[in-house]
Parts: sequence; C-alpha cells; structure tokens
Amino acid sequence: MTRQLPLPLGPIFHFTSAGLVEGNANRQALAWLADPAGWPLHRLAVWGPEDAGKTHVLHAFAERTGGVLLPGGALRFLVDLPASGTVAVDDADEAAEAETLLHLLNAAAEAGLPVLLAGRTPPSRWPSPLPDLTSRLRATTAVGLDLPDDEMLADLLARLLAERQLRVEPHVQAYLLARLPRTGGALREAACRLDRASLADGRRVTRALAAETLATMDVGADGSDGRAEGEPLLF
Repeated sequence: MTRQLPLPLGPIFHFTSAGLVEGNANRQALAWLADPAGWPLHRLAVWGPEDAGKTHVLHAFAERTGGVLLPGGALRFLVDLPASGTVAVDDADEAAEAETLLHLLNAAAEAGLPVLLAGRTPPSRWPSPLPDLTSRLRATTAVGLDLPDDEMLADLLARLLAERQLRVEPHVQAYLLARLPRTGGALREAACRLDRASLADGRRVTRALAAETLATMDVGADGSDGRAEGEPLLF
C-alpha cells in the first residue's frame, strides 16, 4: 500500500455561517444577531466563557452582514470604517487601547453602523480608564453565550468531519465525543488529526484509528486533555 504524506500544515478552521451550530447555548444570541437594525443604540455585546463560540459567532455575523471584523487585542489605531455594513470587535474586553475603542464606537455611531462586541463578561464589567467609554459600555445591550451542550457538540463534530469528507460511523463519533474535552477547539483538532491519519495510511476512520488519534492528543480516559488547570486551549 502506498503511504501518502500529507503536507505539514496546521489545522484550518472555517468560522462560517453554514458551520455555525445553533442550540440552547446560543439561540438567544443568534436571535439578536439576526436583526442588527433593531439593536438599541446600534450596539450589541455577546459574552461568555472561553470556547462558548464567540469568535465563530462574530465571523459568521461579519460574513452575513458584509461587516468588518477587528481583533480587540490589536486595536491600536482606528481603521477606516466602511460606508455600510457592520463592525465586529473580538476580545473587545481586552482592547489594546481604550481610546481607540471609544473612537471606534463614536465613529460607528455617527455613521449609523451597528457594532458587535465580544468579551468574557458583560461590557458593564469591562475595566476602562475613560468615563465616556464606561458609560457607552454600560449602555450596550448584552446577551450571553453558554458552553455547548451534548446535542450541539455532536452536531459540530458531524459537521467538522463532513467538511473534510470523512465518513465516520455514528458509534465512532459517539466514542470520540465520550472521550474528547467538551470544547469546539478539541473537536476541530480531532477532526484535523483524523483526516491526516486517514490520508497518510489510506485507512477508514474506525474506532481503532480514533483511539490512536486520541492518544496523539494526550486525552485521558476521563476526557481531560492533559492541560494544567487554567491553561488555555491552542487552536
């Protein structure tokens, strides 16, 4: 059997509208995102813990509305805002410069552009040295995102495998779900590794290959992934 060598590329994750899984954890937020014209003050914030799907939500929103997506951690100067569409700021609670975030909110308000912010806590709790920014954040409507439930995780894994054209029997998917950490990042990493292993060896994705893949991820029998408590996921 000829062994195929996959290129040593890192996993590529597509945060698209089509790949966004809806469930109890994000249904309320998605309902708000469907009507940006109805946001009070043309602003909305989505907040929730790591791996609640905030980044995916922002990517899908920007894609659907023709919006600009900005990283809060690199927000050091005001970019030229579009004449139409929307503005989304990921990790807005960690904006590099409060002044720039304030100017962005003011400029978007003057242009009538809806602004979507994302952070780990409601914007009323974000630290700010600027009273004007604090008042704007406190006046921003906020909606929470929860961690995905079992149904959402199963749906996400099925979509990730389908994106890579991997045919995986339901019992193998259930085997993976029972042992992987309950995060989107872990599921994406598993799908990527399964794809690479299947391509390299020309094998179907069986339970045996799934077990081998889990071993390369250092996933314990209890579903832990070998990280120290508080250590971030890298994906």
